[in-house]
Amino acid sequence: MSLATLLGTEWPLVQAPMAGVQGSALAIAACRAGALGSLPAAMLSPQALRDELAAIRAATERPFNLNFFCHRLPATDAAAEARWRAALAPYHREYGIDPQAIPAGPGRRPFDEETAAIVETVRPRVVSFHFGLPPPALLQRVKALGALVMSSATTVAEARWLAAQGADIVIAQGLEAGGHRGHFLAEDLSGQCGLFALLPQVVRALDRPVLAAGGIADARGVAAAMALGAAGVQVGTAFLCAAEATTGPLHRRALLAADAPPTALTNLFTGRPARGLVNRLMRELGPLSALPPAFPLATAALAPLRAAAEAAGRTDFSPLWCGDNRSGCREAPAAEIVHELARGFPARG
Repeated sequence: MSLATLLGTEWPLVQAPMAGVQGSALAIAACRAGALGSLPAAMLSPQALRDELAAIRAATERPFNLNFFCHRLPATDAAAEARWRAALAPYHREYGIDPQAIPAGPGRRPFDEETAAIVETVRPRVVSFHFGLPPPALLQRVKALGALVMSSATTVAEARWLAAQGADIVIAQGLEAGGHRGHFLAEDLSGQCGLFALLPQVVRALDRPVLAAGGIADARGVAAAMALGAAGVQVGTAFLCAAEATTGPLHRRALLAADAPPTALTNLFTGRPARGLVNRLMRELGPLSALPPAFPLATAALAPLRAAAEAAGRTDFSPLWCGDNRSGCREAPAAEIVHELARGFPARG
C-alpha cells in the first residue's frame, strides 16, 4: 500500500507542523490541496486546541495530522532561572523591562491525559509526536483509536527505537531541518547528519514507511528523497510564507531577503536545540549555550524582549525558525506550494 493511500491523501506529502507560525488555516489549505495538513498543539491551551480542531472539522473532511511534543516538564530550578535572567539583564535594561515582573513558566505543553482525551473526541487519521513518544499508556490510547502514529528520528538508533515502540511511520529528520530537533535518545548533536545521509540508512533499518524531512524546498528535492527510498516527504520551511501561515511580517521579511543571514542550531529561545536564522541574541550569547534553563523554560524571560524589539521593527530576540534551504519560501497560497512540491513524486499510472 502506498503512503498516500495509507494517509488518505492525494500525495504522500505532509505539511510539517510549525508551532508559533501556523494554526488551523494552513492545515486546512494543505488538506484541501491533497497533502496531509498538520496542526501543532504544543503551544495551544486545551480550549484553543478544541477551537482549532472545530475549525478544521468545519472546513474539510479530509484526513489531518495532530502533532504534540512529548517532553517531560522539568522541575523548578531557581538557580538556573536566576542565571538565565542575569545573562539577559543587559537586554532588559536596554529596553526598560523589569525582570521581576516577568512570570516564569513553560512555553510548551507536553502530551498528557487532558490532550489525550481531546484526541479521543476527534479521532484524527494521524497523530504525530516530537521528542520520542509519550508514555506507553498514553500511546496506547492513541493507537486504540486506529490513528496512525508518526514521530521524528534524527539517528538510526532513534528510528529503530520508535519502530520497536509502535510508531507506524518514522520521520527521518535531517540536520538541515528548521525548528526543533526531534532527538530524544542522546543530547549529543555530533552523531546527527544531513537528510540524504540519514534517509537511506533509516530506510534500510526499518520495515515501515519513512518520511524524509529537512532541506526539501521544491519538486527536485522531493524527487531526490523518493529516489533514496522515502515513502513520502514532510516539508515545513517552504510553507513559512504561505498566505495561510501566521508567520509575522518581520519573520517573513527575513526569510525572503536576498541577504538573509545563515541558519544555526540554537537553544537560547527554548532551552532545546532548534534551527533558525542567526540574529543578535544568537551572535552574542550562543548560539548553543549553557545559560538557558531546561526546555521549555527559557521562553518566559525572553518574551517581553521579543515583544519590545519587534515593536521597534527588530528581530534581535525573535526565534526565526527556518531550515537551511529557504529557496522554496514564497508568498503564495499553500495550495500552490503543495502542487509545486507534488511535481516531484513519480507519475501515477
